[in-house]
Amino acid sequence: MLQVSFIRNNSELVKQRLAVKNFKDIHLVDEILVCDDERKKLQLEFDITQAKVNVASKEIGTLIAKGEKDKVEIAKQQVAGLKETLQPISEKLAVIEKLLNESLVKLPNLPSELVPKGTTPTDNIIVKEGGDICKLYSSAVPHWDLIKKYDLVDFETGAKITGSGFALYKGKGAKLQRALIQYFLDYNINAGYTEYLPPFMVNEASAYGTGQLPDKEGQMYFMPADNFYMIPTAEVPLTNIYRDEILKEESLPIKMTAYTPCFRREAGSFGKDVRGLNRVHQFDKVELVQIVHPDKSYTVLDEMVEHVEQLLKSVNLRYRILKLCGGDMSFASALTYDFEVYSAAQEKWLEVSSVSNFETFQTNRMKIRFKNENGKMQLAHTLNGSSLALPRIMACLLENNQSPNGIALPEILHPYFGSNIIS
Repeated sequence: MLQVSFIRNNSELVKQRLAVKNFKDIHLVDEILVCDDERKKLQLEFDITQAKVNVASKEIGTLIAKGEKDKVEIAKQQVAGLKETLQPISEKLAVIEKLLNESLVKLPNLPSELVPKGTTPTDNIIVKEGGDICKLYSSAVPHWDLIKKYDLVDFETGAKITGSGFALYKGKGAKLQRALIQYFLDYNINAGYTEYLPPFMVNEASAYGTGQLPDKEGQMYFMPADNFYMIPTAEVPLTNIYRDEILKEESLPIKMTAYTPCFRREAGSFGKDVRGLNRVHQFDKVELVQIVHPDKSYTVLDEMVEHVEQLLKSVNLRYRILKLCGGDMSFASALTYDFEVYSAAQEKWLEVSSVSNFETFQTNRMKIRFKNENGKMQLAHTLNGSSLALPRIMACLLENNQSPNGIALPEILHPYFGSNIIS
């Protein structure tokens, strides 16, 4: 969430940066300032009246000490009258503060000046490509055929158990999932991240804190009986570990990693792009989250991009890194790099990771602060990234490594899987 003080001091800049994100309701910026003016006016009126109450109340004590009973009663009536005046001011102030907050949470994060202009994914900029070009043998097939051939994933039974878009991993398919999760976690832990296993459901405050609410309310699975949401990513519970806390500056950066299943309704998704493992409602993912000093967040972003790139190299997948344009960025992000891997059998690129800097957008919502060296309270910056999302990684590993004799796995996975081939 943007800070009102920043909006007030930089209103034209805010409008210009929001335009880069193709935000349509620019008028909200002016409405927020008008609302804040009214809030300030009411707050001043409340403070002045409260000060009068305090002075009059103190005077009553003095009069009682002097034994001036008549004046005490007059003073008490004055205090009672002032308090009656306070009540409607307080009620109006509560209403205007609620309205101000409701308007603020509708504003997305400002894109960094590094974000290219654009409206669709075709405007994203490819900043790097790597990995070997995969040459498939003549009888190669897409992963949805491979998972049937080797009995790895059962979508029909998954649909029977739950519904369309839910997969049942079995046998070597389940084992490969477990191997990938363990390898990704080990890789992150060796880079200095602390592993967590958080709850898979969060409350409304947690979903609000990371920006899923109100922006992505329709994309999350909701349990109204308890007012809980199934997590769309481990980013949500991990970042909220430090909600409403004042950190020590020397504790930064805080580096966290976690494996969780992720739940997304994917409303409106249909067609050939969602076939097989390309898009499912529940999937496994290993996530990275960092809470860092504001002066270092863009250096950390580069380090996290490098971290994910090396991970993709280690599993021998052809990849590319894209800098997202304003129109393709998430609500909360200031700058995002997407990683895509090439599916040779499908002849298309599949997104497997997003690495983003949120600057103070999330920490302002969650009040994650630290005292700087001057003793001044300051908001930290948050970043996160997928390391990695498993379904499309698994799809590409199966497709790109298939042969008439089976599916040869990357060497790094051999000790985790317990074999070098799926046959």
